[in-house]
Amino acid sequence: MPLTRITLTSLLALTASLGSAQEMAFNRIASFPVASNSDGAEETSSEIISASGDGMVLAYSDSPLGVVGFVDISDAADPQPLGTIAVGGEPTAVSILGNTAFVGVNTSASYTEPSGKLEVYDIETMSEVASCDLGGQPDSTAIAPDGSFIAVAIENERDEDLGDGRVGQLPGGYVALIGIDDGMLDCGGLIRANVSGLAEIAPDDPEPEFVDINSLGETVVTMQENNHIVVLNRDGSVASHFSAGSVDLTGIDGTDEQAALIFDEAQPGRLREPDGVQWIDDMHIAIANEGDMDGGSRGWTILSESGELVYESGADFEHAIVQIGHYPDRRSDAKGVEPEGMEFAIFGETPFVFLLAERASVVGVYDVTDPAAPVLTQLLPSGIAPEGAIAIPGRNLFVTANEADLGEDGAARSHVMIYEFAEGTASYPQITSEGADDLIGWAALSGLAADLDNPGTLYAVNDSFFGYQPTIFTIDASQTPARITDATVVTRGGRPAQKLDMEGLALDGDGGFWIASEGRTDRMIPHGIYHVGSDGEIDAEIPFPAELLAVEQRFGAEGITLIGNTLWIALQREWADDADNTAKLVAYNLDTEEWGAVSYPKTEPATGWVGLSEITAHGDYVYLIERDNQIGGNAVTKQITRVALSEMVPAPLGGDLPVVSPEVVRDLMGDLASTGGYVVDKVEGLAIEADGTAWVVTDNDGVDDSSGETLFWSFAVE
Repeated sequence: MPLTRITLTSLLALTASLGSAQEMAFNRIASFPVASNSDGAEETSSEIISASGDGMVLAYSDSPLGVVGFVDISDAADPQPLGTIAVGGEPTAVSILGNTAFVGVNTSASYTEPSGKLEVYDIETMSEVASCDLGGQPDSTAIAPDGSFIAVAIENERDEDLGDGRVGQLPGGYVALIGIDDGMLDCGGLIRANVSGLAEIAPDDPEPEFVDINSLGETVVTMQENNHIVVLNRDGSVASHFSAGSVDLTGIDGTDEQAALIFDEAQPGRLREPDGVQWIDDMHIAIANEGDMDGGSRGWTILSESGELVYESGADFEHAIVQIGHYPDRRSDAKGVEPEGMEFAIFGETPFVFLLAERASVVGVYDVTDPAAPVLTQLLPSGIAPEGAIAIPGRNLFVTANEADLGEDGAARSHVMIYEFAEGTASYPQITSEGADDLIGWAALSGLAADLDNPGTLYAVNDSFFGYQPTIFTIDASQTPARITDATVVTRGGRPAQKLDMEGLALDGDGGFWIASEGRTDRMIPHGIYHVGSDGEIDAEIPFPAELLAVEQRFGAEGITLIGNTLWIALQREWADDADNTAKLVAYNLDTEEWGAVSYPKTEPATGWVGLSEITAHGDYVYLIERDNQIGGNAVTKQITRVALSEMVPAPLGGDLPVVSPEVVRDLMGDLASTGGYVVDKVEGLAIEADGTAWVVTDNDGVDDSSGETLFWSFAVE
C-alpha cells in the first residue's frame, strides 16, 4: 500500500492535568518490560522497587522467577536490563542503601512453619555480601533515613484456605529491627519487636504488612488484617498504637455485579484495613486503605502519630479515577480501585504523596503541603497493577513497578515505568468526564463519530463490557483534555437495551444515530444495525441478511458510516466465504433495503491477526483503522487507511465481490508510543470533522486485564 502524507496538527501530548495548568508536571518518559531481564518466555513480575544512592540503578523483586532484577536508568528515557540475582526463595521486598541491596526472602516450608532471611548484595559486583536469618516470613522492608538500621515486617501470613481465611492462625508476626554499620548487618543484635496483644481484631495474630521509618528513627507498621497501626521506638518498644478505624462510604458503584457504572450505593462503617504506609513528616502518617477481609475503604487517610484523624479522602480518589475511565467495574463488589502501595517525596519544595491504585492501574499524585487538605494534582497512567514505587527527587524521577504479567501471546507483560518531573503540562488524561454536572463513569470506548455541523462535538459508544449500560457519550473535543459532557443510555422499551455489542456509530443527520452491533451468536448477541433516537431509545432494528449469517463468524461489525442513503459496515475479520487476509465492507441501502459488499485486502499479520476496527467517510474517501491484536514490542500494524469512494460499489452478497485498493495514510505506532507507555492493541474509534480533523480513541477493555489507559488524539487529513 502506498504511503500518503498527513499534515500533523496535534500530538498525543495535548492534554493538561485535572486542574488548572501547572508549571511542573510528572509525565511518563519510558517503560521497561521486565521480561527483557530474562529469556522472555517465563512469567515475570516487578513488585517492590528501590533505587541506588546515585539514582542510576533500579532493583525490583520478582516473585515468580525468585530473583531481584536490576535496571540501568543512567539514561532514564532509555532504561536497559542489567540482569538478575537468584535469591534462594521468594523475594518479597528490596531496599537499597548506597550500592547495597537488602532483600527480604521468604523461605517458608508452610504457613505454620514460616521462615525467611534478609539477603545483602553489592550492586556493582552483583554478589552476596551477607545474610541474616529473620525467623519468620518477611513482607516489606524500610531503611532509616540516616542508614543506621533496617525494619522488616515479619507477616507470617495466614493460610486463606483455612478458617474461612480469617486471622487467628498462629504463629503471629512481628517486626525485626536490624542495625546497619558501614553497609553490614548486625544480625546478632536483631530486635524482635512484639506487636501482639495490641489490636482489637485477632490481637494474638498480628500480621505486619508495611513499614516506614521517620527521621526520628520511629518505625510505623500497618497490620492490615488487624485494622491496626503501631509506632515503634528504635529499641522495639511501642511508642503508640491505634485502630485504623472505619469510613462511612457514599457514592460508590453497586456492590452487586451488574456490568454498569452507577455510583449510588453506600457502605457505612467500612474498615480501612490499610496496606501501604508512609511518614509525610515526623508527626503525620499516610495510609492506603486497600482492605483484605472486612474492609478496604477505597481511599487514603492521614493520621497523626498518635492516631488522630487529620484527613480522609472517602470516595473522592475513586471518583477522580472514575472520571478518567479507569474504574475497574468488575471489582465493584470487592474493594473498588484498591489503593495499595504508597510513596512520599519532596520535589523542589513540594511534598508529594504518590498513591497506587492496584486495580485501576493509576497513581494519584497529591500535594500534601497542608496535611489536613491534600490537593490531587495529577493522575498518572501506569502498567497493570502497580505494586511498588520509588521517588528519586535528585533526578526529578518517579518510578512504578507493575506486577501483572498476563503471559499470553499478544498480552501485556509486567513493566517498570519511569516518570520525569519537569516544566510543562500533564499529557494524561487525554479524555475525562471531570466537570460534568453529574459523575459520569465511562470506559471501553469503541465507535466514534463527529457532528459535522458542530465543530469539536463528537460522540462515542461503549462496547459489550457494559452489558447493562450501553451508552452514547457526548464529547467536547475543543477542550484540553477532551471532556465527556453527557451520557445517554441506549434503551429498548424505556429500559437499558440488552444483547448489544456496540462497536460502530454514525449520525443520521436528524439528531439520531445508527449503531452497528458486532454480535456474538455464542452469547445470543445478534449481528445487526440499530437506529437510536436522540433520547437513546431504539426505534428500528435491521438484522443481518441470511446471505451474511450463512457465513457468520464471531468477529463482526466494527464500524459504521453513512454515505448518502447507504450505510457501510466494516467487518473485523474473515468470514467463512472470505479469502485469507480479506474482510468485507458491507453496504445496506436505506431506500431499497438491498445488501451488498466489497472485499477489503488486509495487511499480512506479523503475529496474531490483523483486522478492521472502524470506518468513517470524509470527502472523496472512506477512512478505516487496521490493527493487529498485539501489545508492546510485538505490535506492528496500527494504521489509518483509506479507500476512494469511487471504488465503493457494492456487489450482491453470496458471489464474487469487487476488491478495493486501500492506501495507508497514517502509521499510528508513533502516536501510541508517544506517552512513554507500551503500545496498546485496541485502536477502536475514528471520527473526522468537516475541516478534516481526525480523532482516534483506544478501547481500554473496561480496565479488565488492561492498564486502563484511553488514548485520544487528533491530526489533520488532507
